[in-house]
Amino acid sequence: MEGRNGFSMAKSTATTAASAADPRADALQAKTRRQPLTAIGLMSGTSLDGVDAALLTTDGTRTTAFGPALTLPYSPAFRAELRACLGQRPQSAWQAIIEALTDRHADAVETLLARAGGAGTGPAGIDVIGFHGQTVWHDPEHRETIQIGDPQRLADRLRLPVVADFRTADVKAGGQGAPLVPLYHQALATDLEKPLAVVNLGGVANITWIGRENGPGQQILAFDTGPGNALIDDWVRATTGEAFDADGRLAQSGRADRARLDRWLAHPYFRQPPPKSLDRDAFAGLLAELHGLTAADGAATLAAFTAATIGRARAFLPLPPRRWLLAGGGRHNGVLAALIAEAVAAPLAPVEAVGWRGDALEAEAFAFLAVRSLKGLPLSLPGTTGVPAPQPGGRLWLPSATAPAA
Repeated sequence: MEGRNGFSMAKSTATTAASAADPRADALQAKTRRQPLTAIGLMSGTSLDGVDAALLTTDGTRTTAFGPALTLPYSPAFRAELRACLGQRPQSAWQAIIEALTDRHADAVETLLARAGGAGTGPAGIDVIGFHGQTVWHDPEHRETIQIGDPQRLADRLRLPVVADFRTADVKAGGQGAPLVPLYHQALATDLEKPLAVVNLGGVANITWIGRENGPGQQILAFDTGPGNALIDDWVRATTGEAFDADGRLAQSGRADRARLDRWLAHPYFRQPPPKSLDRDAFAGLLAELHGLTAADGAATLAAFTAATIGRARAFLPLPPRRWLLAGGGRHNGVLAALIAEAVAAPLAPVEAVGWRGDALEAEAFAFLAVRSLKGLPLSLPGTTGVPAPQPGGRLWLPSATAPAA
């Protein structure tokens, strides 16, 4: 296992990232200067749904082509194993789960490549994999963020270069290490009306605000607003045995508890100006405070809490958005989406309304960020994570010379 930051890898295959003197790394980086690269991005988010994978062609500034995308769901048993790792620093006993997690990501890539082959893009056409891993520990105040996964194992199995460890450089430099997707939002939003707000509803909710002026000086602000789906999912699983509140039906049948909401919204996090970010379980202790409520009333209270915290985030935006977009798995919850629209007092549309692929968006972002990493471009800005200056990041792993061919 590695140390208290970055990627924690299975011991059997853990190596250092590729040396800057490696001629293969030099050749790949030289290619980035000549032409766009074809990349696959991989994301396993805080909702623990599964592996999202997406293929695109990009120069790290704009995306020139979109390939297929998919989600490879985790089994309930594996999801439970991953959940047991959250909120902890990695342990030697985790080697098997780190290997299994990495292999599921490899499975997702191989499935995606099978689909891409039908569209004329096979493994030989892929330049790099962007591998986020699974965040298990996020404590930027102590300059710690840890994702589990094994980039070397992934590179060896797929026989492809892998960029991983996207967050560590930002955190070590004094940033929050999150969110990282805003630069991709900005790249996609060039032709959209602005100011624009993109709300991402994953396990944690965050917002990206993009200012009016396109170009290098464009103002961008991003931060975690509060819990997203995580608390709702955990409550629903504990009280009903279901994995999530499908379409928000449980919350819709309940009534939010106003006294609890008011108490929770008094938490200092919601008055703290950005930059700021949250661990998935930062507010997990609130679930115990729902004791005595029905499953429906608890779900309604948690949904109202998520919506209210997003509404309160408006106070930190430089200008009111002309448009609000909703991304992340939570956008499928129509009841929650309606509560958020009410909280922000503005129409709210899913990102599909502007042609973005909502289910693939974060995976696409890590393909985009992998190419930026190879080019030495920033992955985060003072406005997105609070890092003092634009911060490059990510590390490159190359297939081992001794690894078996795929």
